[in-house]
Amino acid sequence: MNDSVEVSVVMPCLNEEKALDICLQKIKEVFSREGINGEIVVSDNGSTDGSPEIAKKAGARVVFESERGYGAAYLKGFKEARGRYIVMGDSDNSYDFNDIPRFLKALEDGHDFVMGSRFLGNMKKGAMSWSHRYIGNPILSGMCRLFFRTRLSDIHCGMRAMTREAYEKMALRTLGMEFATEMVLSAITNNLNVFEIPIDYHPREGESKLQALPDAWRHIRFMLIYCPLWLYIIPGTVGLIAGIFLMALLLPGPFVFLGRHWDMHVMIFGCMISILSYQMLTLGVYAHTFAIRQGFLKYDKVTLFFQRHFNLEKGLVLGIIVFLVGSTLVLMIFGEWFFSYFGPLYRIRESVFAMTLMVMGLQTMFSSFFISLLFLEKK
Repeated sequence: MNDSVEVSVVMPCLNEEKALDICLQKIKEVFSREGINGEIVVSDNGSTDGSPEIAKKAGARVVFESERGYGAAYLKGFKEARGRYIVMGDSDNSYDFNDIPRFLKALEDGHDFVMGSRFLGNMKKGAMSWSHRYIGNPILSGMCRLFFRTRLSDIHCGMRAMTREAYEKMALRTLGMEFATEMVLSAITNNLNVFEIPIDYHPREGESKLQALPDAWRHIRFMLIYCPLWLYIIPGTVGLIAGIFLMALLLPGPFVFLGRHWDMHVMIFGCMISILSYQMLTLGVYAHTFAIRQGFLKYDKVTLFFQRHFNLEKGLVLGIIVFLVGSTLVLMIFGEWFFSYFGPLYRIRESVFAMTLMVMGLQTMFSSFFISLLFLEKK
């Protein structure tokens, strides 16, 4: 890092000769007008047109990244940036770099990471397709708000700014389009001071590199991986309660509902749902614990409570109790059959319920060993 450089503007570039010079001239005008000691870093991601030459002619510093991907280009550019503040924006003239002073003002006011919001600002006609504007971006931003309890309105806005310290804390690593989501989630999990400002959004110059469905899936996949609560724990808990409820309801015998008899098939379905949901729930505990121990997520109140009150012995005791209850029911059923001289036996309901308890008891015991392994301390 060079302390004399105040601001580094980092731009990814892949065949952007139609708009690149326009963007560079705007940035240079902002630097001159505001008296900013800044640099422009163009991270070329394999351009086959004249983009690198245009950038060099305009006075930008060009760095090259052979690994294709939105995140790969930015990681290279950030690595080479020397400024105390880092501003990022696309090279297609869709963002107005005259907004740079507003981003810097927010950083100087004490915010660590500043996001632009196209939805709070002025969306120019033709700047975003209707499917992205009214379906894709609202859904993905809504998922982020729900999963990670943030109020950000536009998590995929490509114009952002951050302090160098904030960038180093984020420890970013993804190479594709999900890099945009990773920045937001990493900022949240590292308790950075995140701020959002409205910006204008213009139609891009040149061909878009966005692949709508594959890139949307990359964002969704990344959010789900980073949120075991919604991927595993909530569905697992709901399924477990529903499955046990169905089995308990049918344990005394069939019942009539909506004019239909509900019997053994529904109880077996409840057994299957209970076992699968409990497996999902334990996988969620594994994933959440592993993510925290590896530094992908931060400790939360639930995890801290679990860590303080859980140990291998308590898990084993709980699992053994559940297993023994199921085993006792099986022995009682076998005893009844034995004393009837192995005659007809009609204890299918009780057998299904007992089997479910035995499976869940064994899962609890072996899961306790694995969770204890994840919580092992190391020097």
